[in-house]
Amino acid sequence: MKEEGRQGQRILVVDDDLATLKLVAKALEFEGYRVQTVDSGQAALTQMRDYLPHLVLLDVSMPDLNGLETLKLLRSADEYVATVFVSAKSDTEDVIKGLDAGAGDYICKPFEVKELLARVRSQLRIKDLHDRLKVANEKLKELVDIDDLTGLFNMRSLYKKLDFEIDRAERHGRSVCVMMMDMDHFKRTNDENDHLFGSYVLGQVGKLIRDNMRKIDFAARYGGDEFLIVLTEIDEPGARVFAERLREAILETTFSNGEYKINLTSSIGFAISRPGRDHLDGRSLVKRADKALYRAKNRGRNRCEFFSPEEDLPTE
Repeated sequence: MKEEGRQGQRILVVDDDLATLKLVAKALEFEGYRVQTVDSGQAALTQMRDYLPHLVLLDVSMPDLNGLETLKLLRSADEYVATVFVSAKSDTEDVIKGLDAGAGDYICKPFEVKELLARVRSQLRIKDLHDRLKVANEKLKELVDIDDLTGLFNMRSLYKKLDFEIDRAERHGRSVCVMMMDMDHFKRTNDENDHLFGSYVLGQVGKLIRDNMRKIDFAARYGGDEFLIVLTEIDEPGARVFAERLREAILETTFSNGEYKINLTSSIGFAISRPGRDHLDGRSLVKRADKALYRAKNRGRNRCEFFSPEEDLPTE
């Protein structure tokens, strides 16, 4: 009996026996699955990239690239794909070899179609559980990586993400911008009100940063009232526009919570990687942005400064 959920489940059938290929495809399509068929391991690898199947039914004995070799290459991919061997090799040693190679199941030819369909359902349930576990782990990792107060990343995870973006930008000849932002005279927020209000203000600053970023950008609470923002695929004029827009958004905001309210300003320093010239890692780019922030504070605060590699900046 067909099930509504099967319409989106994709199955790739790989077999150089055309009669088996047609039989299996027809049975699966009747059950409501989306099916693609290929007759070689090499073709299967191509379809894996384009079709993204949930399940692969794989013959063991094929010319050029056999089933065991194909499975090994499938398992090297990041995305888990359920795999079942369908083979005329029915000796116990062959079955053991197939399962030890990483297949979820092993079906011997000739087979009962009803049994094959039942095993397909079983492997798709395992695939679904695997996908749900992956999503749950990603959500758990996100909880670990996110600062509770601001909703931004914490520094534990940011440098890894930043280094990845710098490497990616270098390969494609693009730039990455790092901004360091510090809230001016933030100490008086706690001195004149209370620490709970100070936490509220930092949370609102985090929201302002998130609201002004693009989806491809990310930010972290660097520590205390300092924030680090990473802008990808951007040049100096674009970064300057972003920095000024964020500075003005903070300037124009009255942070108010119950009986407490305050107006604050911020200082921003930013630096940009130069693909093919600097070969910086994340920490080096952050240091450049921090030097520009230091200059912004020295020049009166409530301003944005850019670190240019050609100019000398004061150091702490």
